[in-house]
Amino acid sequence: MYRDVSACNTYNYGDALYWNSRYVQEAGSFDWYQRYSALRPFARKYIPTSSRVLMVGCGNAVMSEDMVKDGYEDIMNIDISSVVIDMMKRKYGYIPQLKYMQMDVRDMSFFSDESFHSVIDKGTLDSLMCGTNAPISAAQMLGEVSRLLKPGGVYMLITYGDPTVRIPHLNRPVFNWKITLYIIPRPGFERPDGCCSSSKSFLEPVPLTEKGLLPADFVLEDPDSHYIYVCQKMDETIVDISHPTMQQV
Repeated sequence: MYRDVSACNTYNYGDALYWNSRYVQEAGSFDWYQRYSALRPFARKYIPTSSRVLMVGCGNAVMSEDMVKDGYEDIMNIDISSVVIDMMKRKYGYIPQLKYMQMDVRDMSFFSDESFHSVIDKGTLDSLMCGTNAPISAAQMLGEVSRLLKPGGVYMLITYGDPTVRIPHLNRPVFNWKITLYIIPRPGFERPDGCCSSSKSFLEPVPLTEKGLLPADFVLEDPDSHYIYVCQKMDETIVDISHPTMQQV
C-alpha cells in the first residue's frame, strides 16, 4: 500500500548482493541526495557534537567524514554491503571518531536498547521501500531505529518521499515520535527566470495538517525537493525541541 512504486525500478535495493556488485564496479565516493554542507544547519540544531551517532546505510559517502571535521566525536557507520564497509575501514582507519560495521538495518540486535543519541538516514529507508516486502522491511528498520534511540534522541530521515508515503510509516503510535518536517531543493536547483524570490526559508519547519500531510495550498518550488523528517523520541519527561528558533552556527 505504501510502496514507492513510481520511484523504483527492477533492482532490489534491499539486497546485499546488489550493493556488493555495485561497489565493486564503482570507485570514488557518492553522497545520496544532499551533501553535509546543505544538511549542516539541521544536524547542528538537533544533534549535539558530543552525541553518539548512528549513520545507517553509510555507503561510500563522505558525510560522516565531514561531520567529524565539523566537530562530531562518535559516529558508527553501518551498511549491508561488506564490500563498502571494507573499503571505508581502509579509507578511514586513521580517524578514531569513525567506526564501520557490516549490518542489515532490519536487524541491529548487535546494539543494545537506547544506544544512540541520533540516527541519520540518507536514502536507506528509500532503498528498502524499493525492495521486496517493502512495508515489512520498513517496519523492521524503523522499529530497530526506535529501539536504539535514547529518550529525546532524533531519527533524521533525508528522503525523496513526501508525507503521503512517509508519514504512514513514521507516525506509528508505538514509536511515539514528534515529527518535524523540512523541505529543501535538490542540489543545483535554480528558480525559473522571472520567478520572484520566495520569502520562505528552507530552515523553517513546514506546517502539516492533523493527518500529517502538506496543506492543500502548499506549493513546492522544486518538484524534486528532498524532505527532512526530524523524529524526536518522546516520553513524559522530554521537552519538545521541534520548534525552537534555528540556532546560528
